[in-house]
Amino acid sequence: QVQLVESGGGLVQAGDSLRLSCAASERTFNTYAMAWFRQAPGKEREFVATIGGTLDGGSVYADSVKGRFTISRDNAKITVYLQMNSLKPEDTAVYYCAARGAPGKRTRSTSYDYWGQGAQVTVSS
Repeated sequence: QVQLVESGGGLVQAGDSLRLSCAASERTFNTYAMAWFRQAPGKEREFVATIGGTLDGGSVYADSVKGRFTISRDNAKITVYLQMNSLKPEDTAVYYCAARGAPGKRTRSTSYDYWGQGAQVTVSS
């Protein structure tokens, strides 16, 4: 079973950058679509970005982060990243890494089978 471990969250100021990492436990992960979601206090979990696996590739972003965030993966390290630039206070949330268990990028959280524990990102104004 795939296990996902996130790291890299923290407290930053508006305009700063931060990179989240999500390390998977097995190489099967490299064929899975991966994604980042986030959940702010009192709000529903929302899609941030997704990236295809070795069979499909490509990436999709939420409009709210397009041009500021970049999702990438290093298959040798079995790790997916979320580079976040020009951070805004409204980006404050717990960020979750997710693996779909199959190829094919999706933006709905219900399409993902495995989840990390979450990483807190706080952006002060």
